[in-house]
Amino acid sequence: MIKGISGQIKAKAALMDPNHYGRSDTSAIGRWFWEIDKVLLLLVTVLIAIGLIAVAAASPAAAHRYSGGDVRFSELYYFWRQLAWIMIGVPVMIGVSMLPRDRARRLSLLGAAIFFALLILVPIVGPERNGARRWIEFGLGQVQPSEFLKPFFVVSMAWLLSLREADKSLPVYPISAVVVGGVAFLLMKQPDFGSTIIFCAVWVAMLALAGVSIRILGGLAVAGVAGIILAYFFYDVATARIDEFLFGTGDRFQVENAMRTLTAGGLFGMGPGGGTRKFGLPEPHTDYIFSVVGEEFGLIACLAIAALYLGIVARVLIKLLDEESPFAILAAAGLAIEFGLQALINMMVNVQLAPSKGMTLPFISYGGSSMLALSIGMGLLLAFTRRNPYLTRSPYVVKWSGEQLAT
Repeated sequence: MIKGISGQIKAKAALMDPNHYGRSDTSAIGRWFWEIDKVLLLLVTVLIAIGLIAVAAASPAAAHRYSGGDVRFSELYYFWRQLAWIMIGVPVMIGVSMLPRDRARRLSLLGAAIFFALLILVPIVGPERNGARRWIEFGLGQVQPSEFLKPFFVVSMAWLLSLREADKSLPVYPISAVVVGGVAFLLMKQPDFGSTIIFCAVWVAMLALAGVSIRILGGLAVAGVAGIILAYFFYDVATARIDEFLFGTGDRFQVENAMRTLTAGGLFGMGPGGGTRKFGLPEPHTDYIFSVVGEEFGLIACLAIAALYLGIVARVLIKLLDEESPFAILAAAGLAIEFGLQALINMMVNVQLAPSKGMTLPFISYGGSSMLALSIGMGLLLAFTRRNPYLTRSPYVVKWSGEQLAT
């Protein structure tokens, strides 16, 4: 019996050993280990770890603001909840990253259809909070469909645009414009102006990668400017945000307090738990967590986080330089752009370079829907950047692996 237990322990230890997954290992985990972009996975892991530390720093301020005297709210209430979401999200990310490209595409098409339908239901059945309807409540919690739609939308749009490679006569551009217009209309009704900008900007970037003419891109740029002008005159949310940003009218407490909090710690911060201005922030654990990082860990830490986001986007784009599949290029580049753009907008809001949009900082801000949606999106990104490094070196490896050189 002792020998049997000892054998089981040795077997489990061997599974944890990276050398266990040799080049001849044809199991799903073995192939995933050798094909995954380990640098990208490492960067994401570091970002998640930093996010957990940031939520721990912001949790006392958030608990103080939202506890309402409830003794169940400890100072680390949001930290423990975020840790639970990470324990769910990371396995989801790894599981999605193990999918072959065709299955990842089918998952995205199905997910896009489901969450687009839920997005339609949001204005009808969604609860109103702070003047917005962005969630759908279920028995155990709530879901924000727009967060989950983002990665599925990008991959679905990449599939649609890549169809033109097979048949130039397909009207993929007008169809994609109709889809984006429908999503933008539903988001504006919530209202969610920030997410509308992200969906439209990522779509335009993917059109450029798909080879749309400069004339069409110029027309879209003019249409975008015209759309913002029309939104300013006829869309109350846009009017208030733009006036607040450009002319200093309205309630500027949030953005001004966020900037003061961000710079309060100087270059090296006041130390973990040493921040005091964070207690005056309205959303210290979500929208303005970047300012909390600045106060407690310093501007150097903020620059490091910004560099980390830039490194993730750059890693993906560099990885795609030798990619042959138009669909994979569009899908991975679109996911990377969407990820980086969301991070950029959040950081710009915190430093008063953009109007407040209520947008989370990817993998840093607290949130269940955000963590799960980002985990799915990053899992898809890891799936589309997976590459067997030996496929192009030997025809025998191609025959052994059962894969094609271009997928």
